[in-house]
Amino acid sequence: MVKILAVLSLVAIWVAEASADIYKYVDSRGVIHFTNVPNHPAYRLYMKEGKTLRQPSSEPASPPSRPKMDPSDPLISHTARRHGLDHSLVRAVIKVESDFNPSAISSKGARGLMQLMPGTARDLGVRDCFDPVENVDGGVRYLRMLLDFFDGDLPLALAAYNAGKEVVIQHGGIPPYPETREYVSKVLYYYDLFRRKGSILASR
Repeated sequence: MVKILAVLSLVAIWVAEASADIYKYVDSRGVIHFTNVPNHPAYRLYMKEGKTLRQPSSEPASPPSRPKMDPSDPLISHTARRHGLDHSLVRAVIKVESDFNPSAISSKGARGLMQLMPGTARDLGVRDCFDPVENVDGGVRYLRMLLDFFDGDLPLALAAYNAGKEVVIQHGGIPPYPETREYVSKVLYYYDLFRRKGSILASR
């Protein structure tokens, strides 16, 4: 884990200095490789070139398809840890929200890995909902705020993430919406599943 964080720190410095697209590749031994010159067909885009070059108004209505994010991607663990959340919880939310698809768009207009609505994204300072780094950071910050607001009550925070904080307040708990209740159940299920998988891997 320390090595992963060290790699991420080096990547962050590299991106800031070189301002180039970064590609990621996980080899057969599970070793993660980063480069700005993808010389292997298995490399996939990880970070886009400097965001300052893009204007907020240039965000595409239908983004080009991107490969699904690996559930064990260090970006998720790093971002969750930075905001004081369990990475298994963040993975569970992303699984239910977008099934790890950075290009996902819901019928209601929610976008990206953590399915941020455009208004919520603006409030969180997220300019490109289809950028995995921005989207995960914004979604994790939003979930952290909801958990703090509901005094650590995870089911209420998840219900608010799905239906809105005001709706949960209005109903005094999880609203009687089948979609929201199913959403909370699914996230809790995957949260438990990912935690147990993590415990098994850690014990090996």
